[in-house]
Amino acid sequence: MANPLRSDVIRLYKNLLYLGRDYPKGAAYFRERLKSAFMKNKDETDPQKIQQLVARGDHVIKELEALYFLRKYRTMKKRYYDPEK
Repeated sequence: MANPLRSDVIRLYKNLLYLGRDYPKGAAYFRERLKSAFMKNKDETDPQKIQQLVARGDHVIKELEALYFLRKYRTMKKRYYDPEK
């Protein structure tokens, strides 16, 4: 793996680990799934394929952020709005 791609992959892994702390099924579950996904593709050497995998990972980050924001919104709505309306 080339150096610029290596740094992108490490950045992606760290960001996903950070986001996994709040995963609904637990951080340990998320960490295992994350590690297995990265280990499955550890021998990939094609730069284009690596860039595609990193792009997929960035998409997963956006989806997780949306999931967390939605969960926070629902919690706030339950706390502060009348459920009868």
